Amino acid sequence: MTSVCPICNSQLEDGVRICPMCGYHVLDTTQSFAPVKMDEASVAKEVIAPVKQHFDLKVVRGPQTGIDIALHEGKMSMGRDPRCDIFLNDMTVSRNHAELEVRKDGCILRDNNSYNGIWVNDRSVETCLLKSGDLIQIGAFCLLYRERA
Repeated sequence: MTSVCPICNSQLEDGVRICPMCGYHVLDTTQSFAPVKMDEASVAKEVIAPVKQHFDLKVVRGPQTGIDIALHEGKMSMGRDPRCDIFLNDMTVSRNHAELEVRKDGCILRDNNSYNGIWVNDRSVETCLLKSGDLIQIGAFCLLYRERA
């Protein structure tokens, strides 16, 4: 019996762990990881405007380093499931890892009982009101949270 890759719709044989076409990890096992200690020299200094009107995440380490993720108002899911609002394709990320609630006055990050948890500024947290410049680690991803005008 064959199945279909949820990313590229390629046919997959039984027992295949990684899609041979796009590299998506097919099986639903989350891998373990150890948090990485990030020093200020490893994260580029960002100019932060005092007016909080625009929120985004910048991937500063891990898969997709350098991309910016614009955040919109409301609740956004984060995880390895391709249906998440913020898709973090790495086996150290749970399928539905965390939730980001974006409000006019800021963003709240919540862990969804994930396997590896979430880390903000090298601290393990369940829920956190983010402030501009916070460094979020979810699995192999290190994300810089920014508030800008």
